[in-house]
Amino acid sequence: MGNQGTTKASEMLVEVELKFRVAEMEELARQLSSLATEPEVLKEERDLYFAHPVRDFSQTDEALRLRRSGMHNYITYKGPKIDTVSKTRYELDLPLLDGEDVFKQWCDLLEKLGFRPVAEVIKQRRKIWTQWEGWRVEISLDQVENVGQYVEFEIVCDEERVSQARDALLRLAESLQLTHSERRSYLELLLAERSPTHPPTTNVQG
Repeated sequence: MGNQGTTKASEMLVEVELKFRVAEMEELARQLSSLATEPEVLKEERDLYFAHPVRDFSQTDEALRLRRSGMHNYITYKGPKIDTVSKTRYELDLPLLDGEDVFKQWCDLLEKLGFRPVAEVIKQRRKIWTQWEGWRVEISLDQVENVGQYVEFEIVCDEERVSQARDALLRLAESLQLTHSERRSYLELLLAERSPTHPPTTNVQG
């Protein structure tokens, strides 16, 4: 994640994100390579999402997940989306101790507290960074198992600059001829793929 400028410790940072389905991933990667300002990073991410014991995340538009990236572990809370165009939302992403045993221990802890694992989203991610209109933009080229190919553009900024960051990302997408952004999470897309004629009713979001 990245943000432009300096923010006060008391300010809440928001993840401004746009996502698009991609038909020709290598062609898009070629276009983006000319914009890259930092070396490309390749990794696999495995995200295990949990349903809340008493709160319906599909109604509150929240999410809780455990992520494995190599031996690194993270726990992430995602708040509700705050506009109708992008996937802009508050996100709290906390690193955990490394190792498979730690991941399993956190799964056990959450389950003992009443959380229920619902689905795992597995993706191969190519991540690059670029400077666009003064913003540091994180770009993820994702091959998502059982879902498809997508690109995500992300800026992290303070709440007061959300609309500016979103509009900058929309112009970046337009320059790459990307239209019709996808506001559903990979989890929602995965659940829809599993049951295409019956929208998922499980109390999770992503």
